[in-house]
Amino acid sequence: MNIAVITGASSGMGRDFVKAIDKAYALDELWVIARRSERLESLKSECRTPVRALDWDLSAPENLHAYKALLESEQPNIRLLVNAAGYGLFGACGEMDADNQLGIVALNDSALSAMCLYSLPYMERGDAIINLGSNSSWQPVPYMTVYAASKAYVLSFSRALGRELKTRGVHVMCVCPGWIKTEFFDRAKHDDTIRYFDRWYTSEQVVERAMKDLKKKKTVSILGLPVRMQVRLVKLLPVNMVMNTWCRQQGKE
Repeated sequence: MNIAVITGASSGMGRDFVKAIDKAYALDELWVIARRSERLESLKSECRTPVRALDWDLSAPENLHAYKALLESEQPNIRLLVNAAGYGLFGACGEMDADNQLGIVALNDSALSAMCLYSLPYMERGDAIINLGSNSSWQPVPYMTVYAASKAYVLSFSRALGRELKTRGVHVMCVCPGWIKTEFFDRAKHDDTIRYFDRWYTSEQVVERAMKDLKKKKTVSILGLPVRMQVRLVKLLPVNMVMNTWCRQQGKE
């Protein structure tokens, strides 16, 4: 049985990846994972490929173990794994709930790593993994501290994992978008701590670029020349200068 597995599939980029994969791949099933079962169920009428809806919160270890057990039972070939589940919080670390911030690490990093590790035994030459990073993956970002650090992990993990899997023929790509209008902001932005947004893209644009970059076997997918130029710039500038510039933009001098 050939399948694709997409986490964070109830909204935003995860949902758009489901639709893009449904069009691009000939599969037996799409396994879609998120917390909101009604959102997942609605995908069944929107996709030509049969959809298996798994309403799991992947920050809970028992659900990751349930995924591992399901793989052992079904023995599928995972043609494509997309780790799109994740969230962030904008604000000063010391002023936000600690458990909510630790939850970012649990979902963005621990769960993503577990999904990759549990899936690898069911992947063959020509299969692929897409992990959702961020433009924040490239530098420390005050007032998005835990989120940015979690995405730096995703980028580093994806690059190293991809290098290890090169001889197996399993490709790994990290998608690092800039600002995107999704439900992510409904959870992340609760005040005006972060108020400067230089350029917006849509989730559909990011996913379209990612699918094209996957065909080209790119290891990192970045939509938009301004974002790519910014990435190059922050690699060259001193870290303190980058952070100071960001803080000035947000009125946090």
